[in-house]
Amino acid sequence: MLRSARAFPIAMQNGAPCTGEEALVRRAAAGDRGAFGELYERYSRVVHGVILARLRPADAEDLVQEVFMTAMRKLHTLAQPAAFPAWLITIARHHAIDYYRSNRRQSELDERMPDRPRNEPGWVLNIIQTLPEAYRETLILRLVEGLTGPEIAERTGLTHGSVRVNLCRGMEMLREKLGGAR
Repeated sequence: MLRSARAFPIAMQNGAPCTGEEALVRRAAAGDRGAFGELYERYSRVVHGVILARLRPADAEDLVQEVFMTAMRKLHTLAQPAAFPAWLITIARHHAIDYYRSNRRQSELDERMPDRPRNEPGWVLNIIQTLPEAYRETLILRLVEGLTGPEIAERTGLTHGSVRVNLCRGMEMLREKLGGAR
């Protein structure tokens, strides 16, 4: 199990301990590309999962790069380094929504296409994408991106309890839909 970077204070900021991750965010905001690369490594799967909850897999990869480019350009505007995970996820959601809106006509055509058969890759992802957003994101982060419950909580800012509830309810809904998918 991965240890949270938040458990290891390494510096002081205004008299309060600054965690390793907060220091990493501060270094990246100051222009340290290596620090930003570390943030990318920590959060790229989360960003991919958030985007994948809203868009087709073919569209997700490029959008992940766009999200991180936006984050790199705007990181200096982030007032609280501890807010980085939620801030980054918000950027990812906005990019996915904007992308969906700009490509709505293509999406409408895709919706008219028949669903993928069970033996085709991605058919379960299609079903997950029909679930409510909170369950969709959490399930994709768990089942597709391979994050554990504690990792999802740490990287999204959700409580451990919320992640457990979302995974439990989401899996229940997924099982019901899979039972009906023949």
